[in-house]
Amino acid sequence: MIGSNPARLRPLMIPAILEKLGYVGTLIVMYLGARIPAADTQPVVPDLLLGVLFIVAFVRTRNASWKARLAAN
Repeated sequence: MIGSNPARLRPLMIPAILEKLGYVGTLIVMYLGARIPAADTQPVVPDLLLGVLFIVAFVRTRNASWKARLAAN
């Protein structure tokens, strides 16, 4: 959904970043506390990658977001 119009849906990237990095953080804390085995931490890789990509997209759409707001006014 965000990929269809990233500049307009830029505010939705913030909860997406928090969700992805929150899940990664939870799994890391559980692994470090010896509550889950190493095999159960494998979902960290795609979620961490998506979280980083959301951060990159959020930063790169900053100027496009301003242009969209100015054009709307």
